[in-house]
Amino acid sequence: MNKIRVSLLHLAPITSDIAHNRALVERATRMAAEAGAHWIVTPELCIPGYMFMKQIGTDWILAQPDAWMRQYCEMVRELGITVFLSHPERDEETGQLFNTIFVIGTDGEVIGKHSKIKALRGAEGWSTAGEVIEPVDCDGVKVGILVCADAYKNEVAQVLRDKGAELYVSPVSWGPGQCAPDGEWEQRSLDNHLPIIVCNRSGIEDEELDYRRAESVVAREGIRLLEATSDRSVILTFDWDLETMSSLSEDFSRILL
Repeated sequence: MNKIRVSLLHLAPITSDIAHNRALVERATRMAAEAGAHWIVTPELCIPGYMFMKQIGTDWILAQPDAWMRQYCEMVRELGITVFLSHPERDEETGQLFNTIFVIGTDGEVIGKHSKIKALRGAEGWSTAGEVIEPVDCDGVKVGILVCADAYKNEVAQVLRDKGAELYVSPVSWGPGQCAPDGEWEQRSLDNHLPIIVCNRSGIEDEELDYRRAESVVAREGIRLLEATSDRSVILTFDWDLETMSSLSEDFSRILL
């Protein structure tokens, strides 16, 4: 399969409303699959929201797959798609918590995962930094996963490239403001000569973070091929050629939720 359709779930989660956000992810996944998506990417921390810690703490975070994850994996199997799902997890032995992206294959099995390496302080103080940096084989393509700040500098991206990554998928919660993205995604694509697919988010959290102008981006060789913002939840879809590693779309198609 050389040509695939990729859908970015550029969502506006409600902080700490786990049930609502899970239902939103489920609905968006089904809608994207119905629109022909082969790969679906969710933004970082789309299930609890970014600022969940001071509202609901971490007791709700379980070892994965938990009951909801198993149900979601079954839906993915029925739809025959591949999903990059952001969901926190707890290590059963150590109790450590991780900001993890799970890659769910077309058979409904978790085929790989990546826990954020560059875990930040403050709102992300609950999470332990991941230590494993390995690409995930998706439909015969080695995908390097960069969770938000993992792409800030080149350390993680370079290791992934050296281990055979052919493109990057980057789920993020990275909005405008004082610490807004400033060419990091384009630079990573140029540094390593690999394209990067960035799934950002929308919404407002805790009166501190306004993601309504946050950008989802596709970049290659330092150049943005596609970019989009939204003031509400939207599915952003484009077609991609895995053989030439180039976009077959001139812009995202949009489905509002």
